[in-house]
Amino acid sequence: MGEQLSVINLVAGASVPVQIVIAMLLLASLYSWMIIFRKRFVIGRSRREAEHFEDQFWSGGDLAQLYRAIEQRGGAAGMASIFEFGFREFARLRQQGNVPAEQLLEGARRAMRVAQLKEIDRLEQSLATLATVGSTSPYVGLFGTVWGIMSAFYSLGNVQQATLAMVAPGISEALITTAFGLFAAIPAVIAYNRFADQVARLEIRFDAFTEEFSTILQRHATRSGGHSGVVSAGTAP
Repeated sequence: MGEQLSVINLVAGASVPVQIVIAMLLLASLYSWMIIFRKRFVIGRSRREAEHFEDQFWSGGDLAQLYRAIEQRGGAAGMASIFEFGFREFARLRQQGNVPAEQLLEGARRAMRVAQLKEIDRLEQSLATLATVGSTSPYVGLFGTVWGIMSAFYSLGNVQQATLAMVAPGISEALITTAFGLFAAIPAVIAYNRFADQVARLEIRFDAFTEEFSTILQRHATRSGGHSGVVSAGTAP
């Protein structure tokens, strides 16, 4: 409790510029923690939904029925969204009739690519803010430290004899801004690296699913020879 009170006293007795720097760092830290909790929930849910959808997709059931179930839910996100976009475009092109198999597959792949880009953009949202907080907070804290040290040494010019007891409070007040900078930066950097790795792994997972689903669509397109109709079976190859 004594250490906490001493930190509070140092902040309360700091100069106005140093207090502004500390307030900025505290706000940055609070905002980064809000992002951390939100991204942890969003990315974790996306990973669980991907696992659940893969179980449904590779169960050997009817792809058309799976697509209708997704439509009835009002759309989907993640891997289910990639499937929905690809299946819808494939079915739309087949219903036009006399569409070559290559165009059917290319259209479906483009639609899945668009859905994947949207999903990755959603997952990466606010990660740049974590990177900014992690990279700039130590420098903001250093600015407060430099300012505080300058103020401490400037105040010594008004005395005839300087002692350590006179310098120590000013130096402590200055150095505490560096501590606040590290307090804001370290969690943001750790969270950014962790979330960026998880998003990259999900992107690889989405790429793999796109290739696997494209293989299934190619088999159906070749088998049907481009005639109209809707894919009705989705057994894994």
